Amino acid sequence: MSRYPGAEATARLGWWRSHRFLLLRRLSQFGVLGGFLLGPLAGIWILEGNLSSSLLLETVPLTDPLTLLQSLAAGHWPIPTLWLGAGLVLAGYWLVGGRVFCSWVCPVNLVTDAAAWLRGRLGLKGNGQFNRSTRYWLLAMVLVAPAITGVLVWELVNPVSLTLRGLLFGMGAGWALLAVLFLFDLFVVERGWCGHLCPVGAFYALVNRVGFIKISAKGRERCSNCMDCYAVCPERPILRGPVHGAKRGHGPLIAAQECTNCGRCIDVCAEQVFEITVGFAVKAEKTSENK
Repeated sequence: MSRYPGAEATARLGWWRSHRFLLLRRLSQFGVLGGFLLGPLAGIWILEGNLSSSLLLETVPLTDPLTLLQSLAAGHWPIPTLWLGAGLVLAGYWLVGGRVFCSWVCPVNLVTDAAAWLRGRLGLKGNGQFNRSTRYWLLAMVLVAPAITGVLVWELVNPVSLTLRGLLFGMGAGWALLAVLFLFDLFVVERGWCGHLCPVGAFYALVNRVGFIKISAKGRERCSNCMDCYAVCPERPILRGPVHGAKRGHGPLIAAQECTNCGRCIDVCAEQVFEITVGFAVKAEKTSENK
């Protein structure tokens, strides 16, 4: 593995091709934040509200489905507009893959990616241990807590919600929470929050069981085993079968629900092993992969 993953891809393919998905993701993430901030700051209301519930162009409702489920668990029946908003959001993420939220929308990803980048640059190898399924247990707790208390407990500490609310109304203790997450990922567990603990990511992973857009290691016969894709992937174990499982009959499609469709494996691969796969090709590869 090269000292800095993607160095060979940059040398062979050029800077843009080895960073394009990273740059597009940052454009998307800052675009979402800008859409919310333009209203209060400049009176241009592209997105009004926050990531829990908002209006697009003062017309289209958008609702976080997990927030809606918490409301139901707490015994509060949402108004029809919230149901419509949740349906639109779910339909969108079912189309592109649920964990696209994590890599293309979530503002906390900016913090955890920064920690992962600095961890690599500093060469930090120590790593605490958390089972990656812990996030699903935390997701269950997120839904059980409002059923017991009648309060959306998770939303009081949800770093995703706190980040946007903080940018709109003042961060306060939100800065401390983001600092804790950054230091946790930097020194304690590699990709600890997004890859092991975040219940929001767990929810969208379940949504990601269905998706129109996937990434496939179609060119895996060209793989040079440089391991750069493993170095940048936030969900490293999901690459094993698609990249190195041909002899075991594993198909090239990265069908694991934990995939965030971040595209970094495409960016850093000098051999161009990976590509985006859409539509009926996804269904065909899923069938062959599960034989």
